[in-house]
Amino acid sequence: MTESTPQPGVPASPDTIVILTEEALDDGDAARIRALHEGETLTYRVLVPADTERNLLADVVDHLSLGELREALDAIRGRDHGHADEPKEAGQALAESVEALRGQGVEATGEVTEDDPLPALTSAVQRFAAREVVVVTRPHAVEDTFHRDWASRARDVLGVPVLHVYAGTTFLG
Repeated sequence: MTESTPQPGVPASPDTIVILTEEALDDGDAARIRALHEGETLTYRVLVPADTERNLLADVVDHLSLGELREALDAIRGRDHGHADEPKEAGQALAESVEALRGQGVEATGEVTEDDPLPALTSAVQRFAAREVVVVTRPHAVEDTFHRDWASRARDVLGVPVLHVYAGTTFLG
């Protein structure tokens, strides 16, 4: 493993992992992310976009591709129950995510980003000399299939490993 040199003006600190998430991390998500680097002293920097509203057509296709007919119909009717709870405000999702990570005994901070989080992700990776990025989303069949999801886009521009995990599961994207 090579050590990364922090950018000028950034104080030396433990290795940083940047997490980009479209919804609040729960305790299980935080534990799975922490387990990726068991025994290491790391700092986690969480980014949550200000608006993660999804396209109706993309939501319907995602539900249909997963065999979720009722959820697809609910999405059309404006009652999307495809995830455990209603979408949270970005600030609340950020606070819950940081708290879940801290509950795992790690140092965690974060920020709310613009609607397109890739510029903020790129900046955070550079600012904190991050060694890795973890992108946490729900499954998105259209974006994932055509590699237009956040993780695929990040891999195209960042010089660090990017892991894509699905919220609330052990599945990798």
